[in-house]
Amino acid sequence: MNDIMPVRDYLTDLQDRICAAIEAADGQARFQEDAWTRAEGGGGRTRVLRGGGVFEQAGIGFSDVSGSKLPPSASAHRPELAGASWRAVGVSLVFHPRNPYLPTTHANVRHFRAERDGQAVAWWFGGGFDLTPFYPFDEDVLHWHRTARDLCESFGGAERYAAHKHWCDEYFFLKHRGETRGVGGLFFDDLGQDFERDFGYLRAVGDGFLDAYLPIVERRKDTPHGEREREFQCMSRPLRGVQPGLRPRHPVRPAERRPRRIHPDEPAALRALGIRLPARSGQRRAAAAGLPASARLVERTGLTRTRQDFNPPSRLPRR
Repeated sequence: MNDIMPVRDYLTDLQDRICAAIEAADGQARFQEDAWTRAEGGGGRTRVLRGGGVFEQAGIGFSDVSGSKLPPSASAHRPELAGASWRAVGVSLVFHPRNPYLPTTHANVRHFRAERDGQAVAWWFGGGFDLTPFYPFDEDVLHWHRTARDLCESFGGAERYAAHKHWCDEYFFLKHRGETRGVGGLFFDDLGQDFERDFGYLRAVGDGFLDAYLPIVERRKDTPHGEREREFQCMSRPLRGVQPGLRPRHPVRPAERRPRRIHPDEPAALRALGIRLPARSGQRRAAAAGLPASARLVERTGLTRTRQDFNPPSRLPRR
């Protein structure tokens, strides 16, 4: 069966389940939904939780968007897509916790298909999840990667895990900082050989996200911290908040681009701490923030990434 509706049904259910789990973990705030439509075709529902006991802000969106024709940049690399209509469904999330010892996380799962005369001419799955700790703990990183490794077991085992872990490390490498965005996870795209098997892998990644993240939430949400750790968290977030764009051969995002950004109010948080972040980017911005050159996440083993001399300054400079 090569049908988009079971994928759509799975994704809406996944959004519901993740929202319920995060609300339970937070214990205070609830997600608010913004249902939207797209003039060219389709729509979605964006859910945002703000001001919670555990999460400053958490956003998770579902989208189902379509169009009558792909842009020329898509068919230039894949001629079979010329003149085809398209449809894409996906779930994407980003969670920003309050506690500096609890990592930020990102995840998405998506499906794309193109049709001509009612017949599919191309389809694929993509997605993944990654973790961005400000204070990495080996226990958390090992759990995150072991969960990712285990969910790959039925889909190629160690070979699949190694390939998609490496893809994640490369995809989320911040060239302007010379480091990875976090400790990695899984990333994949263009998975389109066997529909049932590939859809099964998409479900394993989607379901595996909560298995990977919730135990870390429970371990770190109440970790004692002070102004020093909070300052480092607020300074690090904008510096590591860069997300690479899709490659030219993937000009259509499964999630419709929305004007709302899911992130905490960093300027307000920084002002409350007496910090002003200069309007700079890349290495100059990192230097202006007073971050140590040794604050680099490095690969230590084939399974985990952790920090080396990752000691935030005891006091960031006031400006």
